[in-house]
Amino acid sequence: MSFIKLLLISTLFSAYVLADTEAENCVSCHKQAVSDWQTSDHAKAMDTATAKSVLGNFSDVTATHHSQTAKFYKKGDNFHISFTEGGKTTDYQVTYTFGHYPLQQYLIETGDNKYQVFPFSWDSRPKEQGGQKWYPVYADEDIQAADRLHWKQPLQNWNGMCADCHSDGLQRKYTAETNHFDTKWDNINVGCQSCHGTMAEHTTAHKTAKTTNNALKLNAKEQKALGQWLHTPGKKVAQWQGEKRDNSFMDNCFACHSLRTPLTDGITPNKPFLDQFSPSFLSQPMYHVDGQIREEVYVYGSFLQSKMFDAGVNCLDCHNQHTMKLKVQGNGLCLQCHSAETYQQDKHLNHPADSAGGQCVSCHMPEKTYMGVDARRDHSFRIPRPELTQNYQAPNTCNTCHQDKSASWAKSQIKTLYGNNNPLSKNELALIQLQHQYTLPLDQHLAIINDKNLNEIYRASAIALLPNSAQELTDVQIKSWVNSSEPLIRLATAQIGFLLPLPERSKSYLALLKDQFKAVRVQAATHLLQLGIDHSNELKQAFEELTTSHKVSMWRGEGGLNMSMVQLNLQQLEPAIKSLQHSIKIDPYFPAAYINLADIYRRSQATNKEKSTYQQGISNNPLSGILHYSFGLHQIRAGEKQASLKSFQQAIKLEPENMQYAYVYFIALDNVGKTQQALAQLKMVIGKYPAPYQLAQLGMSFAQKLSDRSSYDFFQKYLPQ
Repeated sequence: MSFIKLLLISTLFSAYVLADTEAENCVSCHKQAVSDWQTSDHAKAMDTATAKSVLGNFSDVTATHHSQTAKFYKKGDNFHISFTEGGKTTDYQVTYTFGHYPLQQYLIETGDNKYQVFPFSWDSRPKEQGGQKWYPVYADEDIQAADRLHWKQPLQNWNGMCADCHSDGLQRKYTAETNHFDTKWDNINVGCQSCHGTMAEHTTAHKTAKTTNNALKLNAKEQKALGQWLHTPGKKVAQWQGEKRDNSFMDNCFACHSLRTPLTDGITPNKPFLDQFSPSFLSQPMYHVDGQIREEVYVYGSFLQSKMFDAGVNCLDCHNQHTMKLKVQGNGLCLQCHSAETYQQDKHLNHPADSAGGQCVSCHMPEKTYMGVDARRDHSFRIPRPELTQNYQAPNTCNTCHQDKSASWAKSQIKTLYGNNNPLSKNELALIQLQHQYTLPLDQHLAIINDKNLNEIYRASAIALLPNSAQELTDVQIKSWVNSSEPLIRLATAQIGFLLPLPERSKSYLALLKDQFKAVRVQAATHLLQLGIDHSNELKQAFEELTTSHKVSMWRGEGGLNMSMVQLNLQQLEPAIKSLQHSIKIDPYFPAAYINLADIYRRSQATNKEKSTYQQGISNNPLSGILHYSFGLHQIRAGEKQASLKSFQQAIKLEPENMQYAYVYFIALDNVGKTQQALAQLKMVIGKYPAPYQLAQLGMSFAQKLSDRSSYDFFQKYLPQ
């Protein structure tokens, strides 16, 4: 073997951290693939903190943010941070690097084998782009120790929040009884195993059969049989020609590039996504009302909305399978499938082709910046609709650039340039209205769900919102959803099982316990526990999967909360209390655990414990609107009606957009004889709420009580016409 080849393999070994035999097997046959992988973000997903991996400036530099001061320095070969917060200075050693571009984060071990993400990150962009500096991830906030977003709290914990997507074969191995992690991984970064598995059979076969690279390549005839995107005369967009595509490999991509809840400890490559995770649907505030990305939702939820996904486009049509970089830069990427004669024209671009405005992604994949510097593109590939900005405040890319212009101007420009050749359907508009006001008349809501012209995630998201429009459902209404060939429809149906009275749940809904995917079975089991675990083998199996899914998340408040709800369904009161107490102990700034624990005490008539739980919750979470609101309800039950007003006022102050808080506050005012005050304040605030039908009806009842005809007429205009 030549010296050059030896050097190449040595270089690959140093970067590709695998077990020796695995590394030898992969590199010896797949040199180019491994070389490509080395240039990817995956290869730099995580590393030990060394002079080679650390990008940040640790030459005795200091960064400050509100009450925090961090000094970054080296001690021998180790990287240290002297951090002052809350008037106390502590020295921390950096253990691992996390990511590399456009930012790099650093992990600190804090005991019990827990690694936390330090609150200052290194902006690794070039200096001319504003990079090469330390910055706080929460730039606008002074995150104090008593905050769920504080860097030592569970939401900033590497083991639970981040680890499974940054290393191969990772398992959290969390023990709730000791609040301890024993996290293990196969490879420190994201390598071959994350997508291909261990490939044990593959490597064994290739040891005995020395297959050449040429033998692995498809000839032209075989490639055509497999299929490809081909341009057809008269068609604006390429059509898939050949065998139907199997895009199930994208489940490996979705495992990390999605907003989801884990069902198991760790990720198993090439196992269905819905057997390992339960994805989030489209809802506010995570998405805008039209489905555009808003908070950090990653790619899955947006890509499933797109016509690209519906047509069979997959990740590797645009991204190289090993570098993960775009296959072609600029509009050439889109022109692989979209006709240049139609789309790469001044009439369509409406901007110079070589300008930022002339790039397809500028209009159809707008960027949103997360973590201060990380700009990510929306993968729903939608067209700009300024009319939705006018009606629903959803952003549009025209006004993102033309900030000196109005949405009305942008709407006029689009109408002039493109006419109205892509109007939204009646049910698409209804879905946007549903996302805007959370509820619709039930017949309109069901029309969205049953419209098979809408994509799967739209319909599933509408099912998930049914509790806002319906108090109860029947087997007749949900039967077709249970039998749907679209798994997200079945998953969403499983989630809203509580809307079915138990006799109705015992009909077609039972079939969800035998669903193909664990995510569906687990959700169905949640709403069938009243039947008793021994009701059927299917329920027993699904119950075991359900409890496992909660156990793997017990490291954060939500895990204990969800486990307590299962235990309550089984009438296991003391275990439910212990699960919630565990949540409060490990995640004290998670309000829901206090509320549910207080509710158990209420139902047990342990009024003093109920009150003290609320007081403890408010002491730890003084800025939680829902805790003040829930405590106000407790005060009303306890006969402390006057005191409850202060609780409701505080809840409204903290969450002024929550109409329920205002509704109950006005009722409380009326109950203490302050109807006139309630009426006057209600008239002042009703216009701030979207679809304030309940408030309008309440105002009309107050007006009737006071024989105030003008106020009655005032509130009438807020009722649906």
